[in-house]
Amino acid sequence: MKPGVESQTAVLVCMGRAVAHGVSSVAKFQDPTAFALLPEEARLRVQRFREGVPSGFARRLEHEHLARESQLMVARTVAIDEAVRRAAAPQLVILGAGLDGRAWRMSELRDSVVFEVDHPDSQRQKQARGAALTPAAQEIRFVPVDFEQDDLEAALAAAGHDPARPTTWIWEGVVMYLRRSEIEATLGVLQRRSAVGSRVIIAYHIPALILLLVALFVRRLGEPIRSAFKPEQMRALLARYGFAVVSDEALPAIGVSLSEEVGKATRIMKHMHIVTADRVA
Repeated sequence: MKPGVESQTAVLVCMGRAVAHGVSSVAKFQDPTAFALLPEEARLRVQRFREGVPSGFARRLEHEHLARESQLMVARTVAIDEAVRRAAAPQLVILGAGLDGRAWRMSELRDSVVFEVDHPDSQRQKQARGAALTPAAQEIRFVPVDFEQDDLEAALAAAGHDPARPTTWIWEGVVMYLRRSEIEATLGVLQRRSAVGSRVIIAYHIPALILLLVALFVRRLGEPIRSAFKPEQMRALLARYGFAVVSDEALPAIGVSLSEEVGKATRIMKHMHIVTADRVA
């Protein structure tokens, strides 16, 4: 991300959730926090989308992109939410939390402490916009971390994360922007701070030609794609750090399981996978 500016990919995926909220055909999806967490310019773009298909090529193109993004986010959000619910851990750590609203919208977190880990620039603006939201979690602790400079483990310890209690870790929109060495360094922290019964949920990319187009787009936002893994490579990597894969699904498979509409919209997203893995003794 660009220095001094919150993550623009985080803004885009939050816009997708805001567009889908209240209109998605998938009953499992709701995100009443998304619109509130967006910066003003992004809110205006969501409002324009809700007004219907606009005239003009550029505006129509933006409308179609947001429509696809909203369906992508329905599939990704529901899959991760369900994995969090099944784990029912007393601690939830969101790595690169961005504009994630789970701590304010998931009633299942009423007995959990949520640790939001993110870059200080993104976190500062999120806290200001989210001040009016009512937490659903037992407690929310903000952990400002610049992943390129700061010590993640020390920051979690200082925030009161307890490695003796099970933790669910969400790593939703970050891994693809990290180098292999950075990914492994973080997995080392997770290994040391995960009691048996902990769970990690990761969104990652597999090698694919379409990534060349995606990479060109996100590079313009200051967030170049740096990693991709075959499913067997991700399984081996997680096993090296003490986590056994429970499920690993491509986004289109998740979409088809939710509705025909979401399945159709996500079918070009075969490169995106959601993997869930549990800490073993």
